[in-house]
Amino acid sequence: MTTPTPVVDLALRPAGVVPVPLDQLLDGLAALDWAGPLPAITDIGIDSRATCAGELFAALPGLNAHGARFAGQAVAAGAAAVLTDAAGLEQTLDLGVPVAVADDPRAAMALAAARLFGDPSSKLTMFGVTGTNGKTTTTFLLEAGLAACGHRVGVIGTVGFRIDGRALPSSRTTVTTPESTDLQAMLAVMAQNGVDAVAMEVSSHALDLRRVVGIAYDVAGFTNFGRDHLDYHHTVEAYFEAKARLFAPGVARVAVINGDDAAGRVLVERAKAAGSPDVVTVGFGADADVRIAAWRPDGAGSAIELDDRGRMRRFRIALPGEYNVRNAAMALAMIEAAGLDGDAAARGMVQATVPGRMQPVDLGPDAPHVYVDFGHTPQAIAAALGAVPAPKIAVVGAGGDRDATKRAPMGEAAARAAEIVVVTDDNPRTEDPASIRAGVLAGARPVADELGHQVVEAAPREAALEEALRLAGPGWSVVALGKGHETTQEVGHTLRPFNDAEQLRAAWTRLHPLTFPPLTQDGADA
Repeated sequence: MTTPTPVVDLALRPAGVVPVPLDQLLDGLAALDWAGPLPAITDIGIDSRATCAGELFAALPGLNAHGARFAGQAVAAGAAAVLTDAAGLEQTLDLGVPVAVADDPRAAMALAAARLFGDPSSKLTMFGVTGTNGKTTTTFLLEAGLAACGHRVGVIGTVGFRIDGRALPSSRTTVTTPESTDLQAMLAVMAQNGVDAVAMEVSSHALDLRRVVGIAYDVAGFTNFGRDHLDYHHTVEAYFEAKARLFAPGVARVAVINGDDAAGRVLVERAKAAGSPDVVTVGFGADADVRIAAWRPDGAGSAIELDDRGRMRRFRIALPGEYNVRNAAMALAMIEAAGLDGDAAARGMVQATVPGRMQPVDLGPDAPHVYVDFGHTPQAIAAALGAVPAPKIAVVGAGGDRDATKRAPMGEAAARAAEIVVVTDDNPRTEDPASIRAGVLAGARPVADELGHQVVEAAPREAALEEALRLAGPGWSVVALGKGHETTQEVGHTLRPFNDAEQLRAAWTRLHPLTFPPLTQDGADA
C-alpha cells in the first residue's frame, strides 16, 4: 500500500504571518536547552510529510506511534526546531536543531499556535457547541441568527469552513474540530477577512487532545449526550468528561446547557458548585430559563414558541422535528447570552439550512419523501426518523474501524422507528463490510420481529438506496442515514466518489426511466 501524499490546505493559513523567535514562542510553555542561535518560527505542524521550511515540528505521542519517530524526516524537509515530551526527547537529541520539551506538548503546541497567529480568538466573539448530536445544525442556526444581528460570521465544523455562508476550499470533510495549529490559523484567516463572530463545533476528541486550548469562548453550548466514540474514549464516563472540559471554570464566559438532558443537568450542578452564575438552561422543563412552550410542524419546517424568562417569542425554522426545535432554542439562547438581539436572530434563523442534515431530495411529484441525514448514533437515528411522517424506510449502516458497540443499538433504533430497515454499508474502511452489517442486523432483527417490521440487507450502498426506493410508495418517507453531506465513501484505504443524494436521484431514474409518447409517421406526436 502506498502512503497518500498529504494535501496542504492553503486556505488554512493567513497571509503575512510574522516569524516569531523560538524562545518567545515557547516562553513559559516548554523547556529549551540550546546553546546556538535560535530560529524564527514561521509555522507549526505535526505531519512530517507536509513540513515547510522554518516550521516548529511537534512530535507528539500518538495512539500507534510517537511522533518523535518522524522528527528526522521533518528536519530533513526544513523543520527548524522540534517540540516534544520527555518520551520523545531521546529520539530527537541528535537532529541538529533545537528541541523543546513540555509536560503536555499538545497544550503547548496549541498555545504556541495562538501566539504565532496573533491570538485571533481574542479578536472574535467565540461560540462553541459540543454534544453528541446537533452540533452542526446548531452552528448553522447560530450563523443565520448572528448574520441577522449584523455580524460577519465564520463557521468551523464537520461540514467544513464557512465565511458569510460561503464555503472555503479544504480537503477536510468530516474532521469536526481541526488540530490546534490549523484551528488557530483558520481563526486568523477569518479575522483577516472581516469576520467578527465564529460558531464552531467542539468535539470530544478536540477537548481531549487539547486542540481548543488557548481559546476563550464567550458562550459555550451543550446540546445532549449519548453513546458515541467509545473506540477512542473506551468508556461513556471518559467520553462525558472530555465534553465537560468545555464547561470547566475559565473556558467560557457563559454556559448554555440542555436542562432536559441528564448529562446536561450534571454540568449545571457542577457549574453551580463551582460558583459560576453564568449558566442558562434550555428545554421543555418548567424550570428552564429558555423554555420551549410549544412547537408544531409547519410545512417542511417547524413553528416554535419560546418562553424566554417570561417573554414569549414565536418564530419559524426551515428544519423539521423536535430535535431541531431544541437546536434552534439552544442557538437563540446562546446568541442572547452574548448580549445580542434575540428578535433579530429569530427572524434570521428561518434562513438556515444544513447540508446533509435532514436534507430533502426532490425526486418528483410521484416519488416518496426522501431525506439524507448524517445521523450515525442510536440517538440521532431515532431523532431523524421521528421527524418524518409514517410509513418510513430507514437506510442505515455503521462505520468500520470505529465504535463497534453502538452498531446493534443503531439497528435497534432504526427498527423501532421505521416499518422497513435496509441495512447496508457506510464507510467500511478496513473492516469486512459483511461483519459490520451483521452487528447492525443483530440489533435490528429482534425489534423488527417484535413490532412486525421488515429488515432487508443490501450491499453495496448504492444497491441499498435503490432497494429502499423500490420498496417505497407515494407518501412514504425514506431516510438515508449515516453519510449526510459526505461526497466520498472510504473502502479499505481508498476514497471513492459517493454522494447519497446523487445516488438516490440516479436510482430513481433507473427505476422510473423517462417515457415519451409514440410518434406518428410524419414525426408529430400521436
